[in-house]
Amino acid sequence: MGILKNLFFLNKEKYNLNGIKYIIVGLGNPGIKYENTRHNAGFMAIDYISKNLGISLNAQKFKSLCGIGQFSGEKVILIKPQTFMNLSGEAVKEATDFYKIPPEKTIILFDDISLPVGKIRIKRSGCSGGQNGMKNIINSCKSDNFPRIKIGIGQKPSPDWDLADWVISKFNEEERITIEKTMKNVEDALSIMVKGKIENAMNNYN
Repeated sequence: MGILKNLFFLNKEKYNLNGIKYIIVGLGNPGIKYENTRHNAGFMAIDYISKNLGISLNAQKFKSLCGIGQFSGEKVILIKPQTFMNLSGEAVKEATDFYKIPPEKTIILFDDISLPVGKIRIKRSGCSGGQNGMKNIINSCKSDNFPRIKIGIGQKPSPDWDLADWVISKFNEEERITIEKTMKNVEDALSIMVKGKIENAMNNYN
């Protein structure tokens, strides 16, 4: 009986007996070079939320930095994949497989060049919209049923800008202030989404 009990506790996370209801993933690129760049808006959102909720991102698991805590009455895990943006799906698939969490309860936060800086848009599911991290998640997990919050980072200032250079450029001072204020909206929208009220979140913030 003692051996069986030990095996149960060793494997309880495998079967999601730890009560985690949602996985919240912020997309970005690891390393000092990419800190506070447009493409790291998802990382910035996770950092903001983890600080406000007192959830330390001190665990290294699923090719990610992650932390578990309570959010809006539900147990969640916050994840920042360290795979670089284009391979984000590797981290998300490992986490969803481990905790047996479906795409419908895995919320992805990422940047969107089609939205003005600071604007957010919530979607229940759908295609990647050309965002490479989201594209890799959809391909890796064989599903596009991931709820998501898109965070506006602004369009290229001119056609001469290379898109890759634009998304890894840093926010100017005015934009940085705007994007910091936006993170409060992201957190508030998420607090509604983890209660299963995604339509309410869409109506309030889209």
